[in-house]
Amino acid sequence: MISRTKASHWPRAIVAVVSLSACGDAPTRLVQPSAPSADAVKFWEVTASTRWNERAAALLAQYPPATNGQAAALRMLSYVSVAQYRAVLAADAGKDGSTHPSVSAAVSAASVAVLSGFFPLATTALETQLNTDLAAPGWPGAKNDDPASGEAIGRTVGAAVLAQAATDNYLAKSPGVPPVGPGYWIPAPAPAAIVRGLYGVRPFFLTSADELRPPPPPAFGSPDFLAALAEVRAISDTRTAEQVRIANFWNTATPPFTSGTQNLIADELIVAHHRTEREAARILAYANAAAFDAQSACFEAKFAYWFIRPPQADSAITTVFTMPNHPSYPSAHACITGAIMSVLMDAFPSERERLEGIITINGLSRVYAGIHYRFDIEAGDEIGRRAAALALAGSLE
Repeated sequence: MISRTKASHWPRAIVAVVSLSACGDAPTRLVQPSAPSADAVKFWEVTASTRWNERAAALLAQYPPATNGQAAALRMLSYVSVAQYRAVLAADAGKDGSTHPSVSAAVSAASVAVLSGFFPLATTALETQLNTDLAAPGWPGAKNDDPASGEAIGRTVGAAVLAQAATDNYLAKSPGVPPVGPGYWIPAPAPAAIVRGLYGVRPFFLTSADELRPPPPPAFGSPDFLAALAEVRAISDTRTAEQVRIANFWNTATPPFTSGTQNLIADELIVAHHRTEREAARILAYANAAAFDAQSACFEAKFAYWFIRPPQADSAITTVFTMPNHPSYPSAHACITGAIMSVLMDAFPSERERLEGIITINGLSRVYAGIHYRFDIEAGDEIGRRAAALALAGSLE
């Protein structure tokens, strides 16, 4: 968490993490779809889960969501990874004697089924890619693996997950009419729609919509509020080129969006640490489901408090990019990042310092951009970490 008492530690964190953003460890912003023939070369050296996860991120660029992009991306990635994990479990459960369903084929087919539901225009290309993978020399597994039964299992699991997605109440609930008055957020003029995120969706682990709601932000006009506002103003007045670069780098407001960018970090770690298919699918499923719940909780809190953005409280504050059209408190970026990175830290304890650094720099980037107070970041981080803890204590089976 980025706390008020740790302000003096920020520069050191910046140095450590910005060095990541300038080297090969930086998250890839966009994974271009590769030709099937090239993609099949040595594809067995990575898991099917990470391979199809990267393809899902690439599809976001090819078929970007028309609206609500951050939430649409996270929702798609969540259902894809949940389907992958359940397909692994089902394929493992189908082992009978010397012959058993191919786990990789099950993961791949489940991925194709879900991705085809979210990207119907890509169905033919996805099926072609699956066939190319299945036909490639070196398909993972020994001679006793049965790709056909694995594929059948994956398609069945994928269909069930798509049915679950179809009833999750996505964009079904309205946050209501924004209140008017001092301290309240001011929406962009019509016809711009208020961004709803995953507000009102059925969560994976939460037992109530407000389970993770943080305490109210500092009262508008209070000393704590004015101090937080003054910090944003001071940064705005003296913003450096490096701060602008950090703000833009971590903005991730275009495909594959925040969740897609952070999924690529997860993919990188899974491959680097040589995780099994089952482990890979589990990590991605719990990371994305935790972030799904975190974003749902985040927007529940946003529309409970309707808190004003810094440039609306002080018109002299400039922003690096356009403000998102939803309330300030808490930060959705921080909610997603806290959730995904917390699950990754549980899976990769040796990577904790790097992953904590990503949480820190991501939060800083929003303050540098002029669109969030520090307390927005703190509350979002807390929501993300708590959502991850609930996920890791729960079950997607």
